[in-house]
Amino acid sequence: MSLVVREFNNGEVIINEGDSGKNIFRLVEGNANVIADYDKKEPMRLAVLKSGDYFGEMSIFEDYPRSATVVAASTKVRVLEIPGDELNDFFSENPDVIGELINHLGNKIQAMINDYNDAKALLRNLQEADAGKKKTLFSKIKKHIDMYQSGKNAIAEPDNEALIAAYAAISSEALGHTDSCGKGKIIFPEGEVNCCMYILRGGNVGIYTGFGGSDEQKVYDLSAGSVFGEKGITAEDPMGVTAVAESDDVTVEKIYMEDLKMIFRSCPEEINFILRYLSYRLRRLNNDFLKTCKEITENYNK
Repeated sequence: MSLVVREFNNGEVIINEGDSGKNIFRLVEGNANVIADYDKKEPMRLAVLKSGDYFGEMSIFEDYPRSATVVAASTKVRVLEIPGDELNDFFSENPDVIGELINHLGNKIQAMINDYNDAKALLRNLQEADAGKKKTLFSKIKKHIDMYQSGKNAIAEPDNEALIAAYAAISSEALGHTDSCGKGKIIFPEGEVNCCMYILRGGNVGIYTGFGGSDEQKVYDLSAGSVFGEKGITAEDPMGVTAVAESDDVTVEKIYMEDLKMIFRSCPEEINFILRYLSYRLRRLNNDFLKTCKEITENYNK
């Protein structure tokens, strides 16, 4: 394998926003800042990376330019650069990384869900508020508006065809633990501490908040080829939603952390599909979030 460990000094650029890239990176020493509009008058720090964090993964799983600039933020920064076309070889030698990457993407998805929910709540409040309240409401979510106004209003749709092809490449026979259930069955309830993630192999599933209560709301519908419940695989955080079977032919493949090495050995395409799906979902959430920020800035930032 052609892995490279690169060293950077404080302030040096590791990757540039807008560049094409086919490598993924792991920060092995030091800290780094993720910055939007790094070369413009008002750059904005989006995140701080610490030792053990991954970055650049979305350019591997989807063919998009780098979405931000990453800059070394400590005296000595060391970064492991992993070529995207050698990722399976890297997994073979470092199988624990598979779980790390799934957890990494799951954390980013949850953070984006929180931001998106904040933006949607703000939009509802602004639509309902009188003029005197709007200024206060607007200030609460200024970081979101800044992110949109930083220039990220060219919203490219994620590649659904590549995702479909990745699902078609995996074995039709589930490698994890398979469950079948009929319409109305709760797959997992909101608030439960779960210990697995799911691939929907057949049927339809609804994802809800407040399921069964007066504030019940369907968040989205899932069909065969969907991955969900990814945060549960770490068995640390309670599920933030309820998953409910919405057809009589629902089949789910349950994947536990200890299954990942076996699945990779038997069908590396399935691991590739899971990572690609999570990356797709993250980009879709990001697009929905930016569209909401766009509506806020164009209609209420006055």
